Amino acid sequence: MVIYLVEEHSIFAPLLENYIFAQPDLIFVVSALSEIECFVMPFRKNNQLLIDKFCDWFKQAESVLLGKEVFRQAAHFRADFPSLKTPDALHLATAIHHNCDEFWTNDNRLDKINPNPVKNILTT
Repeated sequence: MVIYLVEEHSIFAPLLENYIFAQPDLIFVVSALSEIECFVMPFRKNNQLLIDKFCDWFKQAESVLLGKEVFRQAAHFRADFPSLKTPDALHLATAIHHNCDEFWTNDNRLDKINPNPVKNILTT
């Protein structure tokens, strides 16, 4: 979701912005894993403007740590759902461990793992 927002995806960014605007008290919670995923392409392309945009965005988000409990929960998810990729399992486990109200994704498979807090806001 962060990539869609920061890179101003023509379809998804407006949907996300509308959802964000409707919730003025919204707090974004991210981990270092989110940063890894977001910075790969800007680093690869040496796109300093985009790197700066991501840096600015991450400054306003709440960053949480991935402790052993998160990794263990992610391993349980992967054991129960073999097609689940490690980053997705870690993101979901992080949201659950840190009691996030919602976990935004565009992957409808994740709500089969844990429907609460998974929410696909891009289908509206």
